[in-house]
This record gives sequence, C-alpha cells and structure tokens, in this order.
Amino acid sequence: MDQVVVLHGERELVARAQHLFMAEHEFTCAARDMATWGAMEVRAGLIERMRRRISSGVRVRKVYNPEVLSEAAELTQLAGVGVGIRICRTPMSHETIIIDRKVAITAGPPVDGVRNYAVVQAPEVVAGLAMLFEATWDSGVDLGEFDGPALDERNREVAQMLGSGLTDEASARKLGLSLRTYRRRVAELMELLAADSRFQAGLRARDLGVR
Repeated sequence: MDQVVVLHGERELVARAQHLFMAEHEFTCAARDMATWGAMEVRAGLIERMRRRISSGVRVRKVYNPEVLSEAAELTQLAGVGVGIRICRTPMSHETIIIDRKVAITAGPPVDGVRNYAVVQAPEVVAGLAMLFEATWDSGVDLGEFDGPALDERNREVAQMLGSGLTDEASARKLGLSLRTYRRRVAELMELLAADSRFQAGLRARDLGVR
C-alpha cells in the first residue's frame, strides 16, 4: 500500500485495510463516539477481543468526546479489562486510529452518510498524528473521574429543544408543557450547566451527548 491512500466508505476500508488493525505493541483511538469505527471495531464480542489484545501485551488507549457517555456501561466494561479511556471536552478535529506508531487511519466527516478514510504510512505524518493524540490524551479526564453533570430525561428533552431552532411556544407544545413550565425548565437546565445563555446551555448539553 502507498504511504497515503484514501478509501471510500467502510466496505473499502475493511477490504483493504483490516489487516493493518492487528497491533503488536500499541493501539490508540481518538473519536467523537463509538460509531466512528463501527466497521473495524465490531461491537459483538468487543470486550473479549480487547481482553485478548491487552493480555497479549498490547497497550490500548481510547479518547472520546462526551457524546460517548451514552454508552457508559460498555465504556466501563472496556476500562475493566484494561483499556485506557479518557473523555475530552474539546471537539475532535481528526478522528484517528494509530497502530504501533507505524500506521494511522483518519476518518473524514460523513458525506451523504459515507466517510472517506485516509490510510497513512508515511513515518513523519504518523509521528505528527501520534503527537496530536498524546496532546488530546493529556487534555482528557479518566472515565471514572469525568464530572460532567448527569442530565435526567426531563433535562435531556429540554436540551434537545434548545438545539432544535423551535420557538418556546412550539417547544412547549411538543413536550406537552405549558409555556411557563417550559421556560422554568430551561432556567433550571441553564443553572445545572452553569450556562450564561441558552446557546451556551445547548453547547454544553451537546458536549454531554445530548443531540
């Protein structure tokens, strides 16, 4: 394979690059959520595969944005078998897997539901991406120590309305609330998230995985 190859979609990624995912020493992953690498990190049997990978001496570290906390139970299981997991509030500019510091695979944003993946084996570029990963890892917080406020179902519904672009009246109707009750809930959410504005509250709720 050339030093940099762009693959179109998960099917081509699996067909041409799956063998590159077999780490011998180190496997690192930076992603917004657990779906980014869904084709390569098949969920069925993931915990046991990670257990075997770590028991063979491979160091595995993964850093995610807070959106991943919707999968908290699975993350806890992964951490339990030895996967290092950190949460980083800063949105990922690049979603990247690095294998043995020899190969890096970056995921582009979906276009019409399809991602392009760049498979990089140029040593200087892989080294640069590894440095970016380390900086992101250092800025993250261990899964067990992440102290983002827990949003209950009520708060999540209100947060979703803040990001919908609907008026207060339309949002209240959609949730089956009076306008007064809806606005009170918005104020409670802003206080919970220590937000100075509705816009800021919406951003902070998004960081916690509310879409």
